[in-house]
Amino acid sequence: MAKILIVDDNGQIRNMYSQVLSVRGYQVAVAGDGLEAVAKIGSEMPDLILLDVMMPKLSGMKVLEAVRANAKTKSIPVVMFTNLANEADAKRAKELGVSKYLIKSDVDPTQLVGLVDEMVKK
Repeated sequence: MAKILIVDDNGQIRNMYSQVLSVRGYQVAVAGDGLEAVAKIGSEMPDLILLDVMMPKLSGMKVLEAVRANAKTKSIPVVMFTNLANEADAKRAKELGVSKYLIKSDVDPTQLVGLVDEMVKK
């Protein structure tokens, strides 16, 4: 089954979604900051990235820029999954080619798994 990379500096969120997606049969990798994310994206080559915006060391926007600038990773779907309901961030993410921009409080784990299922089947 597909490999999902969860990038979030909140360990509880990483663990919760890692467990939910693992039970669903996905291979899951996690990263707790932007620099770790960039390294894992290159080594793991995930089928989908769930990416928080506000993170230490390198922001989610910078990670997204790095993903889109690399010929090997530029086609990997990226879902920005954030607490920031900020129009400017959403607009910037879309300019950078984000696949979806979701607000964490608006999406429950079941909905997120449904979205992941839909996106990796394409």
